[in-house]
Amino acid sequence: MVEEQSRPLATPITDQKPIRPTKTRCCTTRFLVCSLTTIILLIITIIILVLTVFKVKDPIMTLNKISLNLKTNKANGQVLQLGSNISMIADVSVENPNQATFRFSNTTSSIYYKGIMVGEAHGPSGQARPRHTMRMNVTVDIITERIIMAPNLSSDIGSGLFSMDTYTRVPGRVKLLLIIKKNVVVEMNCTVNFNITSQEIQDQSCKIEAR
Repeated sequence: MVEEQSRPLATPITDQKPIRPTKTRCCTTRFLVCSLTTIILLIITIIILVLTVFKVKDPIMTLNKISLNLKTNKANGQVLQLGSNISMIADVSVENPNQATFRFSNTTSSIYYKGIMVGEAHGPSGQARPRHTMRMNVTVDIITERIIMAPNLSSDIGSGLFSMDTYTRVPGRVKLLLIIKKNVVVEMNCTVNFNITSQEIQDQSCKIEAR
């Protein structure tokens, strides 16, 4: 009788299921979803900014004014002599419409008369601040020997208008957000009628290309 009472009782059978860590798993899932959503929204925002506000735009170049010290002989309208020093100063502006600085290297300016290149100059490097316009003066020394040999020079000078073609090239780079870089080369070709008496541009036609 005593032996029967000392026997261990059997483990009671219960219908309860083991507790699962559902709360922790739910929190982890929510965190991952929120993180993924935030990353997607951030990527979309960056793409929109790159395509709108931070889109790299081409700089704009303008020929504002020309000063030409073309000395002539009143008797025959010819340039005084072959050794004369003739130079042209071009006032050029570069407009930067971007949100970042446009940095450019050495510029090149050429003068053509009757299809003949009569002068060329190279300007220093520089930069145009964001959404600002930078102006610079480019001095081109004219090769007297070439311009004197050009046909119809006397009649052009006698009329008081000096017609020429100008070419300016400005290579540079725009960098946005340290990751968006674009190399830009701005080229401007102009046909100019210059009034010798008033030292002003009578009329001009310019074509600007950026690539």
